[in-house]
Amino acid sequence: MYDVAIIGGGPAGMSAAIYAARGGMKTIVLEKLSCGGQVLKTYEIDNYPGFSNNPTGEELAKAIEEHAKKFDVTFAHENVKSIENAEYDVKIIHTRKNKYMTKAIIFATGATPKMLGADGEAMLQGAGVSYCATCDGAFFKDKDVCVIGGGNTAIEDALYLAPICSKVYVINRSKRFRASKSLMETARANGRIEFIEDSVVERFNGTTMLESVFVKNVVTGEKSTLKVSGAIVAIGVVPSSGIAKETGIETCERNFIKTDIYLATNIKGIFAAGDVRTTPLRQVITAAADGAVAATSAVNYVNELGIKSV
Repeated sequence: MYDVAIIGGGPAGMSAAIYAARGGMKTIVLEKLSCGGQVLKTYEIDNYPGFSNNPTGEELAKAIEEHAKKFDVTFAHENVKSIENAEYDVKIIHTRKNKYMTKAIIFATGATPKMLGADGEAMLQGAGVSYCATCDGAFFKDKDVCVIGGGNTAIEDALYLAPICSKVYVINRSKRFRASKSLMETARANGRIEFIEDSVVERFNGTTMLESVFVKNVVTGEKSTLKVSGAIVAIGVVPSSGIAKETGIETCERNFIKTDIYLATNIKGIFAAGDVRTTPLRQVITAAADGAVAATSAVNYVNELGIKSV
């Protein structure tokens, strides 16, 4: 029996564990893989407060995990299959091997960037190929980069990179962009941003670091090589919200979990934190902040129940 069960061991989940345990809650983190989530794929982090030595994602994740373990948080490497009695005071989490009873649940299951599927993409992830301009933009200072996509995120990424980089190419598969009119007007007026339309990236080139992208015009069939040091794939992310939806938790049209300002969902005693919920920014720092808010809300909820685990 636990007071708080956290599903997902990324920065949001581990930060939630710290706050829940410090709040006197018997706490468990259920993570099917290694703790750290998407941050484990980040080669270097230079925008998380307090780390001037630019730790790797793995180093930062390990530091947060060790911090949580200091408060006797239980970590179980198990994949959650279902949740029973979600609307009752005592909820039951089923994994393949075990079941865990808990008063409160925090979903911190994250989201996965959509991959382009082009040759060389997987090999050069974290070595020039990125899925987050605000995370990695500083690494491309004074260099040429490309942003792949045509939605608001892609154009926002291009505008974010323009003051940092020498040149920003926006590659979109058609002349039609899904981004808002105002964003497009601002981007087209920026002298450092160049649009490459009706085109797709077929291959990322490089041995240890990205050197160029191979581009094909889908209308004319013309092929060319564009020399860039960085490529931001901005075609969306997919939230890991399947179990939450099956449990009856409300999501938006893009399947992100809906929460209120306390990060509570529509089901009493269930909260969400980090990339899996509707949020305007998906960063390590915002995930950690979400974990703190969700855990504090969960602690208050369990205390109001008046039933403590022992």
